[in-house]
Formats: sequence, structure tokens, C-alpha cells
Amino acid sequence: MSFYGVELGSRLLLGTSRYPSPAVLGEAIKASKAEVVTVSLRRESGSERAGQTFWSLVRALGVRVLPNTAGCHSVKEAVTTAHMARELFDTTWIKLEVIGESDTLQPDVFGLVEAARILSEDGFEVFPYTTEDLVVADRLVEAGCRVLMPWGAPIGSARGLNNVYGLKSLRAHFPDIPLVVDAGLGVPSHAAAAMELGYDAVLLNTAVAEAGDPVAMARAFALAVEAGRTAYLAQPLEPRDMAAPSTPVIGKAALGD
Repeated sequence: MSFYGVELGSRLLLGTSRYPSPAVLGEAIKASKAEVVTVSLRRESGSERAGQTFWSLVRALGVRVLPNTAGCHSVKEAVTTAHMARELFDTTWIKLEVIGESDTLQPDVFGLVEAARILSEDGFEVFPYTTEDLVVADRLVEAGCRVLMPWGAPIGSARGLNNVYGLKSLRAHFPDIPLVVDAGLGVPSHAAAAMELGYDAVLLNTAVAEAGDPVAMARAFALAVEAGRTAYLAQPLEPRDMAAPSTPVIGKAALGD
């Protein structure tokens, strides 16, 4: 799997917020085998000590940081945050969030496209948090995005894949664009389902961080992602309307009168 020319072995991306402790976060990242972790500039720069703790952990684990613009509700706010993140984390990668609705945290797709264009022209490699809307996805690709990150369900809702048809359509429409289901996954079977649709990766946070045992849950998601990807490559059986006997009926024994 490749994002902007960077080859990755793991198809699971992990968020870094809401864990019980830095130690649990570190163990969860190890268990997940994630090579990319997302981090909010606002949270990590809240205090000097918090930033130092996080950076020490990242350096020790050798993972790649994907900063995000979480909490931004305008184009100006998102673009400014992205520039600050580039300076702080020394990366051109940015997970772009422009929130348009407070209850569902649904992206403001109009502002998202505008911000993506501005940042792409300024040398950023943008990972846009978006909906499964095909027209919006087209506009994001035109704006310079080479990765799309549609939501499965509202952030932190644990509802799984709310619109399987929409996600399948997106995959069919963009066969050559890396697609990552981002947000709303609650259990490993949700991740497996996303991978079985042909998605390249999943990104999650709350489902692991707020589990009773985050480390065990991280391991479970890693296994689910691997299983889902393997199933997709194995070309699973399509659903049928009628029964199809698994035991051959031709040539079976028949009793006479």
C-alpha cells in the first residue's frame, strides 16, 4: 500500500487521543502494527510537556505522524492549523478536517474542497476526511488529493458502515485512488467489512482507545484488517437470491421400487 509514494506494510492507521495513559497508547500501537498514527495539533501542543511525551513515544516506536486539523470549522482555521502542523511535525502530510455540523461532526464538503486546493497548491499532501459523495470526491481529486478518507459513520459513534452502497460506489468510481474508511468503526468486524469492499486501509481511534482493554482491541483490529483484505483478494462469493446446494445432486444414488 502506498500513500503519496510512501510504501506501508500495515493497512491500519491509529489515532492517539483518549487513551488511559501514554504507556497504554504505546502498547496499543505496537499491538496494532500500525505504521501511521494521527495526532491533533491542538491537543499535543497544549503544553510543552505533553508534546515532549508524545514525541518521545513516536520516536521510540518509529511510526509516521499524520497531523490532523481536528476541531476546525472554517477554511482559514484549517489552513492555518495545517501550516502550524507542518512546522511542528516536519511533514507535508495533513489529515484535513473542516467540520460543518456539530452534532454529527459531518465534514463541510464545500470548505473541505477549498482548503484542500489551497493546501495542495502550497505543497501539502492532503488526506481529506470526507463523506462518500462521488461529486465531492471528484472535486477533491481535482483539487490535488491523491488519497480519499470517507467516513463510515459519525466520529466516535461506533456504528460501523452506515452506507455500504455509497462506499462500494466510491471504490468502483476510484479504482486507482487509495481509499481509507475513517471514523465510526466500533468493532473489528466493521473494519473487516470495509476491507472486504476493497478499501485500502481503515483509520480508527475511539474503538481502541475507549475499549476495556485497548491493547487487546488494537490486536483484534489488526487481525480483522488482515482477514478482510485477504478475503477481498480471494474474491468472495456474491450473495444469491436462491439456495445453491453444496452437495452435488447429479449422479446421486436412487432407490427403486
